Amino acid sequence: MTMIIHDSTAATRYKETVGLASQAKHNLRNWEYQRLEELKGEIAAAKEAVEQATEREAKAMRAANRWWRMAEDNVSRLSWLEVEDSLVPAVQARGDRLDRYLDDVRVAYNELVQAVLQLGWRARR
Repeated sequence: MTMIIHDSTAATRYKETVGLASQAKHNLRNWEYQRLEELKGEIAAAKEAVEQATEREAKAMRAANRWWRMAEDNVSRLSWLEVEDSLVPAVQARGDRLDRYLDDVRVAYNELVQAVLQLGWRARR
């Protein structure tokens, strides 16, 4: 009789172990599906952020080129001042400071215009 009790205890433990393994497998699968959905959302958000950053960069380049052309126009009347041929983005610039950089360009442009105007007609030729 001890043999039967021992066997039924082992069988019960085996069934419990298989049940726990099955439950663990089910829990893991549910967690993986939830994580998959989370990652899909994160990937979509990251793609959207990249698209927005790319558009902001293009917009900033257009604005910088516009300011550059206006500055060239102001300086072109000064025969003794040469303007560089091209406008090149600064590689060390930080995207989170883009608006501040554009404000700095606007301020610098206004200072340039005022400096050219203060030179007067004698300096222009």
